[in-house]
Amino acid sequence: MEESKPSLVSGKVYLIPTALGDNAPLEVLPISIKRAIENIDYYIVENEKTARRFIKRISPSKPQPSLHIETLNKFTDPAIIPSYLDPCISGHNIGVLSEAGCPGIADPGAAVVRVAHEKRIQVVPLIGPSSILMAMMSSGMNGQNFAFNGYLPIDKVERKAMIKTLERLSDEKGQSQIFMETPYRNDKLLAELTKTLHKNTRLCIAADITLPTEFIKTKTVHEWKEIELDLNKRPAIFIIQA
Repeated sequence: MEESKPSLVSGKVYLIPTALGDNAPLEVLPISIKRAIENIDYYIVENEKTARRFIKRISPSKPQPSLHIETLNKFTDPAIIPSYLDPCISGHNIGVLSEAGCPGIADPGAAVVRVAHEKRIQVVPLIGPSSILMAMMSSGMNGQNFAFNGYLPIDKVERKAMIKTLERLSDEKGQSQIFMETPYRNDKLLAELTKTLHKNTRLCIAADITLPTEFIKTKTVHEWKEIELDLNKRPAIFIIQA
C-alpha cells in the first residue's frame, strides 16, 4: 500500500515585492500587494525599520503593534530560519519582504523559500518590480538566453578577469550577461568596463528603474567612452552582450 503524503501546512508564505525607490508604492505595485499587507501580521524582512515604513505607506490604518517581525540578513544564523516559519504551522500566513524589488531574487529571502518547500508550506509569489528583469526587458539584448551574475569581485585583478570571462561567455553562447554593483562603486565599475571590454561589445546601463530619474541606455563600449555619466549612489543594473 502506497504511503500517503503529509498534507500541506495551512499557513502560506507570501513573497511580497517592494518598490525600487522612494516613489509612492502603489504607483508601481498592484492592488494585490495592498490586500496581502492588510491581511498578514507575520513578516520576515531584511530591515525592520524600513519594512515597517513600507507597510505603513501601503496600509496606513494597519496597527503597527500587531506586527510580528523577524529579521533575515547576512548576519542571521541559518539554523534559526526554520523557526521563522512556525506561524505557518499554526495557520498564520507570513509575508517575506525584500529591501527593494522581489524577495528571493538577489535577496536573502531565498533561504526562507527553500525551508518552506522542505516543510511543505505553500509559497505564493506576488507581482511586483524586479530591476533585473526590467533592465533585461528594456536592453534590446538577448532575452531568450541570459544569466544574472550578482556582484562582481571587489579586487581589481579578479574583477577584470571576471569581466573578460563574462564577455567571452556572452560571445560563445550568445548570452546576455547581467550584473550589479554597490551604488557608490558604480562609476569605478563603468570605468573598468569601458577599459576592459571590446569596443563593439554592447553595454546596457539601467539606473533608478521606475523612479523619476530613470535612465536606461544601450550603446557600444566605444560609444560609452564618449559619454560622461554620473552613476554614484544610483541603483543600477549592467548588461553586456558581445
